[in-house]
Amino acid sequence: MDIVSLLKTLSETPGISGYEDQVRQVIGEVFARYADEVRTDALGNVIALKRGTGKAEPRRSIMLAGHTDEIGLIITRIEQGFLHFTEVGGFDPRVLLGQEVVVHGRRDLPGIIGSRPPHVLPPAEREKTIPLDKLFIDVGLPADEVEELVHVGDLATVRRELTQLKGDFIASKAFDDRAAVAAMAVCLEQLAGMQHAWDVYAVGTSQEEVGLRGAITSAFGLAPDLAIAIDVTFGNQPGLSAAETVEMNKGPAIVYGPNIHPALHDTLVETAKALELPYQVEPAPGRTGTDAWAIQVTRSGIPTALIGIPLRYMHTSVEMVSVKDVERVGRLLAAFIARLDAGFMDRLTWKPAISGEK
Repeated sequence: MDIVSLLKTLSETPGISGYEDQVRQVIGEVFARYADEVRTDALGNVIALKRGTGKAEPRRSIMLAGHTDEIGLIITRIEQGFLHFTEVGGFDPRVLLGQEVVVHGRRDLPGIIGSRPPHVLPPAEREKTIPLDKLFIDVGLPADEVEELVHVGDLATVRRELTQLKGDFIASKAFDDRAAVAAMAVCLEQLAGMQHAWDVYAVGTSQEEVGLRGAITSAFGLAPDLAIAIDVTFGNQPGLSAAETVEMNKGPAIVYGPNIHPALHDTLVETAKALELPYQVEPAPGRTGTDAWAIQVTRSGIPTALIGIPLRYMHTSVEMVSVKDVERVGRLLAAFIARLDAGFMDRLTWKPAISGEK
């Protein structure tokens, strides 16, 4: 698999939360190369099934989850041909000024995000981040044409092509969380040449950035025995302490904390060691804010793990990942799944203490 090519296609395809149609089509086609079935549910989750070889039916199942949506912009008002907007998801407003965008109106329109030049601002405002309500999109057309082609409620995505940097690093938009989708594709490809007893559901979840909605509904519908969510986490960079970050190109972050079943964490670590695959342990003492947070408490509870892909510059248009880290996550997932047997669930059962037992 050409992971860079896949990441380029995934990241450059638009798919704002709730409007993931185009990227959903791409993901479905990629998963279909390796899965036995691919379908889309009512909330727009892409669900690929790779059947296991276990004879007993219904077979045990594991759900992998990586969200398909990206943060973006939505048009709120049109003023003299200029488009006012707000964010869908949590865009960092400090990086929006000067960005190239694509406005998805009656047809796609290239545009730029502008604001009043600093020369005409009061001195007190020149040193501040420009708030969203002072920014606008300029598509370069007369006002009457703009109003014909663009309506309030239309979307806009940042225009960004993948950049290959030196070494193993690449940068683009929407690696949060299309990098996880690529890792799941690597996992499915690896499983095609392996024996695994359990059924595997690889789910590209929808609307994570606005409330973990796809994870909630898909986990409820599938009711898997186990789940592993894959998301990005903060890669090391100046200005952040080692306690807040993980290293880039040093392997996946295997998360540990109350959102995570400890036996799943331990088994992932054991699997990484068996593969001689570099990994990191990331503590998460509270809510993780990822699909794992929603999946864990679905129905009567689903034992859940979380793997983080180190990423720099989260929620900007130049999110950076290591290609090797993405590939390592896929390999780790496949090896973990291949270890699942009929008795694995016994390791996860909470066994209450019996009175008088020592």
